[in-house]
Amino acid sequence: QVQLVESGGGLVQPGGSLRLSCAPSESILGIWRRGWYRQAPGKQRELVASLSIHGETTYADSVKGRFTISSDNAKNMVALQMNSLKPEDTAVYYCNQNTHWGTAYWGQGTQVTVSS
Repeated sequence: QVQLVESGGGLVQPGGSLRLSCAPSESILGIWRRGWYRQAPGKQRELVASLSIHGETTYADSVKGRFTISSDNAKNMVALQMNSLKPEDTAVYYCNQNTHWGTAYWGQGTQVTVSS
């Protein structure tokens, strides 16, 4: 079973930066879109950013201009650069990769806490 392994979460002060990374435990064929979701306590999981293999990006309004998603298609890796972090960005962040055939892969989640 392929697993997505995330890294880069942690505790940061407001205004700080973090970079999340995600890579599969083995190669995945047919990926068409990669993305990051987050879930804060008591809230539903929401899309933060996504990137298609054609380079099309989608960002949540709350992170536009602060977060940047990027990927390495050859390695099936996806990263999320988060700048100007705010306390409301605090959540568990999940990596997601989807194939053309409808298979969705999820990471185990990494905690991001923005607090002074």
